[in-house]
Amino acid sequence: MTRNAETQLDRRAEQPPVAAPHPARWRILGFLGVAQLMLILDVTVVAIALPHIETDLGLSRQALTWTVSAYTLAFGGLMLLGGRLTDLLGAKRVVLAGLVLFTAASLVTGLADGAGVLLVGRVAQGVGAAMLSPSALSLVVALFDGEERNKALGVWSALGGGGAALGVLLGGLLTAGPGWPWVFFVNVPIGLVIAVVLAVLLPGGPVPAARPRIDLLGAVLVTASTAALIYALIGAGEHGWLSAFTGGLVAAAAAGYALFVLWQRRASSPLMDVRLLVRRPVATGVLLIWLATALMIAMFFLGTFYFQHARGYGALRTGLLFLPVALATMAGANLTGRVIGRLGARVPAVAGLLVSALGLAVPAVSMTPVTVTAGVAVAAAGVGALFVVASATALGRVAPHEAGIASGIVSTFHEFGASFGAAVVSSVAAASLAGTTLDGFTRGFTAAAATAAAGALATAFLTPRRD
Repeated sequence: MTRNAETQLDRRAEQPPVAAPHPARWRILGFLGVAQLMLILDVTVVAIALPHIETDLGLSRQALTWTVSAYTLAFGGLMLLGGRLTDLLGAKRVVLAGLVLFTAASLVTGLADGAGVLLVGRVAQGVGAAMLSPSALSLVVALFDGEERNKALGVWSALGGGGAALGVLLGGLLTAGPGWPWVFFVNVPIGLVIAVVLAVLLPGGPVPAARPRIDLLGAVLVTASTAALIYALIGAGEHGWLSAFTGGLVAAAAAGYALFVLWQRRASSPLMDVRLLVRRPVATGVLLIWLATALMIAMFFLGTFYFQHARGYGALRTGLLFLPVALATMAGANLTGRVIGRLGARVPAVAGLLVSALGLAVPAVSMTPVTVTAGVAVAAAGVGALFVVASATALGRVAPHEAGIASGIVSTFHEFGASFGAAVVSSVAAASLAGTTLDGFTRGFTAAAATAAAGALATAFLTPRRD
């Protein structure tokens, strides 16, 4: 044997063995996906039940609004902290803790007999979701590699992307059947079963010998800034985009984020490495997840209000009309997960946005129940593709110790997109939401289609080339 060959053998012997894939990784993905589906459902499943909750509990308009926004604020505002806890404490611990908290909070919310208990339960649900979502996504990234990771992210995105539409269907079925408390009670048995199964299946993971302290000041700064920005977006539809209320909150959020960045550069144990945000794949991924969620919520918002206010359909009938939307979202995500490894991120990202723009243009041109259902379903297939590309682009190249915080960043922008989409369409379609004209719905779908088309142009230049 030559000296050169002996050297190569020695180098191979020195390399650490490649870890074998976890034998239960696909089962784990299934249970984690159902858990994530619960979190996404709780954004939209409540919307159908709101009129019944208002009547039974005698809620004011402000309390009714906070029933939705309290969950979104806690979910989006604490997401980075949940991602950081995942990196410090291990994904398994944070997943189980978040799941148990979310399940218990769902029980409390369903038992509410007034506004106070209802809102406390919704905030607690949001805290549990902020722990569960980034830690579950980091587990998906850690358990799968290569082409399998793309397929797994396709499944994950299909469940998450279809969750908004499925929430409308499930909310209609439960509200028309056993009653609105079951919108929350349904999470309890499912959450308990998933918690027990994941406690057995999930790998333990290494425990750091010396754990750095949690950056509490950084957590307060980013959480308060995120909450202020989301609250500004939620309130913009009522107070106006150029009002002192909206501008003041946006300015406060911007100042808070600037202080957060400065503190992260000085802290001995920072909450996150802010340099992640300037990496092109991560930056592109968060832009795509923001666009995808904004478009999805805009479609859901416009569609449900059109069917219930303009057409007078009930909750159950409206929910059934969104079943094709859910199936189209899952189909688009599943197909993209299968081809992204061969095509790279740019082609499916641009294609997804163009398909979304085409679908949204249909009800903008002709608004009937058939064209709204068909157009939104086509657009949803494109949005489903975006969810996969966003996750694969942002998380495909992060180191294992960065998976938790990177997942937290992606999930945070998911909530930003939801708030932004709802705020914009509620302002554009204000007259139609009040039931005076259909012109607002036309303007809303037109604005969403234009946003998707502009996003396709920007994505063509920003998305990294195939590596």
